[in-house]
Amino acid sequence: MVASRRPRLTPDRALPVAPGPPPVPTDALVRAARDGHARAFQELVHRFRPRIRALALQLTANQSDADDVTQDVFLRAWEQLRNFEGRSAFFTWIYRIAVNRALQVRQRSARRPMIDPDDPRVTLAVAADGHSHPHHAIELRERYGQLLWAFDQLSPLLRTTVALTTLQGLSHPEAAAVLNCPEGTIAWRMHEARAKLRDALARCNAAPIDAGAPARRARAGQRDRDPNTLSLAWALAAAFQS
Repeated sequence: MVASRRPRLTPDRALPVAPGPPPVPTDALVRAARDGHARAFQELVHRFRPRIRALALQLTANQSDADDVTQDVFLRAWEQLRNFEGRSAFFTWIYRIAVNRALQVRQRSARRPMIDPDDPRVTLAVAADGHSHPHHAIELRERYGQLLWAFDQLSPLLRTTVALTTLQGLSHPEAAAVLNCPEGTIAWRMHEARAKLRDALARCNAAPIDAGAPARRARAGQRDRDPNTLSLAWALAAAFQS
């Protein structure tokens, strides 16, 4: 008796994989968390923690401070969740907590007078861009350090506005909601930030950064990307685009 041969599965004949359940909408998780369901809040933490941590690092420039801010943000969110009335999106509310807390922490630290090649944000930027330019890692680190030094010279309001729009990928209306200001104020602050960034880079004799296509890619679709692997330097360079 000849054993039957089992047909091989090729890509064209592979069995379809049943899709998993759709993600629970954020609003539903918020309602459940307000009712005391800790697992719902844990899912909110899982969903928003990477972006909150990235924002904290962008504004504090310190790994330890960013970790502390992130932990504090979600602790405060849990404690204050019952006061969240849903008049704005949840991400707007929690971003506002993160911005306020990060600025408080940063205010306690003196402004860095010099370019720091060991800045953790530089390390992340080089890791994101260096794989395509392995022979230019030293140059990238130097130029990214200059760019981030210029970013840190901005006032807290300008620095936060650039971080939200250029680095976090928020639209001007979304950033305006987080910062509780008119949308036109966001546009004005970005205009001011561009001028001040150029002046700061000129003072440290930095070579012009050609943002080009990488900057446009960094600006597009940032919310769908992992902020811990997004090249902060190229995203910030997008602020120079008109």
